[in-house]
Formats: sequence, C-alpha cells, structure tokens
Amino acid sequence: MNLPTNVNARITGLHPYQPGKPVEELMRERGVADAVKLASNENPRGPGRLVLEAMASADLSRYPDGTGFRLKAALSEHLGVDTSRITLGNGSNDVLDLAARVAISPGTRGVIDEHCFVVYPLAITAANGDVARVPSRDWGHDLDALAAAVDERTRIVYLANPNNPTGTWFDEASLDAFLAAVPRQVWVVLDEAYAEYVADPGYPHGIRLVERHPNLIVTRTFSKIHALAALRIGYSVSSPEFADLLNRVRQPFNANSLGLAAAEATLADTEHVAESRRLNSDGMARLAEGFTALSLEWIPSAGNFVTVRLGPAHDAAKVYDALLDDGVIVRPVANYGMPEHLRVTVGLPDENERFLAALARAFERTG
Repeated sequence: MNLPTNVNARITGLHPYQPGKPVEELMRERGVADAVKLASNENPRGPGRLVLEAMASADLSRYPDGTGFRLKAALSEHLGVDTSRITLGNGSNDVLDLAARVAISPGTRGVIDEHCFVVYPLAITAANGDVARVPSRDWGHDLDALAAAVDERTRIVYLANPNNPTGTWFDEASLDAFLAAVPRQVWVVLDEAYAEYVADPGYPHGIRLVERHPNLIVTRTFSKIHALAALRIGYSVSSPEFADLLNRVRQPFNANSLGLAAAEATLADTEHVAESRRLNSDGMARLAEGFTALSLEWIPSAGNFVTVRLGPAHDAAKVYDALLDDGVIVRPVANYGMPEHLRVTVGLPDENERFLAALARAFERTG
C-alpha cells in the first residue's frame, strides 16, 4: 500500500488498533449465529436497572453538558476528591491519549512496559514522542527497571494496575517506592481500568495517592465492571493544574449524554457492581480449574480476564481459529509480544463452560 508522503511520518509507522472480533463479523465470515464473545473484557451481565432507567430519560436532541457537572459531582462524592481534579473522557482511552498530548513534544519520550496496553505506545508516538519499552518481570511491571529507564528526555510513564493483557498487579509499597524514585517533572499515568475487580487488601487505589504525588494521573473507566463499554465514558483524577491542561486539549462534548446519565446512575448501583465482582471471582476460579484439567499454564489475574499459555504444545493462532469455528471469540495477543498465549474474558457460567469445552475440541482438531 502506497501511503501519502505529505503527512506525519510517525503516523505511517503505526498500525490501527485491533479490537476483539465482533459477533456480527463472525456471523458474516463463518455463518456462526450464536457466538460467545470473550475477547474484550466486557462485563457479560450488562448494565443494571438504574442505568437503563437513566438512559431512557436522556434528551438526545441537545448537546451534552460539556462540563459533565452532574457526573463530576457524583464522582467527587464517590471518590472523595474535588471536582477540579476530574477530567471526563470518551472512555479512559481518550484521557490516556490526552495525557500524552499534554506531556509529549518532539524529542521527548514515554516509558512503557514490554507487555502493556497497545494504546500507550500509540498515544506517545502520535504525540511525536519516542517510546522506551522496558522488559517485564514474571509477566508484570518491573517497577525498578521502569524507574531506572527514566532519563532527562522522559516526560511520561504509563503503568497499568492490573495490567492488560497479563492481569498482573503491584502493591501499595511498590507503587509508593516507584513514585518516590521518579522525578516530579515526569508525569506518571496509572491506568486502573480493572481496579473495581481487585479484592486483595494490598491493592493500592491510586486515587488516594494523587494529592501526595502531584505528578500522578489516575485513569478509570465505566466500560468494565460497570458494563457501559458501548457508551464510551471514562475519567481521570489528577492535580487541578494537570486537569486544567487536559481540558484545554480535549474535544468539546467528548462525553455523550447517554454515557453521562448512565455513569451517574451506575455509581449508585452498588449491588449490581458487587454481584458482578462475585460472578467474576467464581468464573475466574472455574477457568483456572479448567486450565488445570487441560494441563495448561496461565497468568494469575486480578482483572476480569485471564491469559493462558498454549504453546509450545499447541499453536495459539490455530487454536484461536478453531475456537472461532466453534463460535467462541477470544483474544490473540501476539501483538503484545505473547504469541503462545490467548486472553480470555471471564464470561457468564454457561459461557465459561462453552469456552472450556470448545478449547478441548480445538486441541483435538489442531493437534
């Protein structure tokens, strides 16, 4: 493909983000009418009653509140932070990208983990920065190595806790030590998209640390445990000064009215969130049991997904394709530097059983 030459050369070196295969696409390609999608770490329960009622009353003929006043007030009460620290986004992806646009300029760079969410290097590169990748340790962030990689050109570091696609996480003491080691002029973006799934008391909710570390930006999303992925609503908590800069570069009305109304409602639906957490915990245990029965290794995960190693005994790409024939969509992660693994979202009980049965059949068909 011949690309135009009168464009930003860095953009031509990027590859479009590849989402999990949609159910509709599998139907078009292979005629599978009853597919199960376990590829994009969505909450399989869907949103609760309060969310559906709030969406029904949204006025679709008017632009949304560009300030997100009501949702920011609800988040302020829910999180115990001032509204001046909150920036809303079109999903947390939006805020992750905005942070790079604020921090990065030509000649500077961002530091990321080897097996990190693909949006981080995309955002840094699109902002005309250089990317420094740091090798993982036991599939998780090596915080000491990440801190050591920070140099005079570094403007931003992206962390994820839990990490996607590996599900690994680090504790509060490790995060505190990292933040103490990083110079204050370097922005640290802490992606906590899966924070609400973590039950371990040692997990460090980064929002509590923002006041103590003014260079820390914490991002969260309503796409995961709150089951609002289609509405694209997320946010960050940072210093008021950094929030002001984010607001200078964000697009007008980047949070839509349906998303604003639904997000406000789901913050009040604590029972729905608690049940989603319980269902995820039970499903994770069942997948681990199934992997053990199939003699597979997997990475212990604190999120709502688990990454399982198939190689070298099984070809992960061939198994993925065989699962598609069986109507089960999971996520290949070769583009994350993990060609022997597949990532599987924890589904509803019947979906988990269907996946495990299909996986065993895929092994038989692919050798």
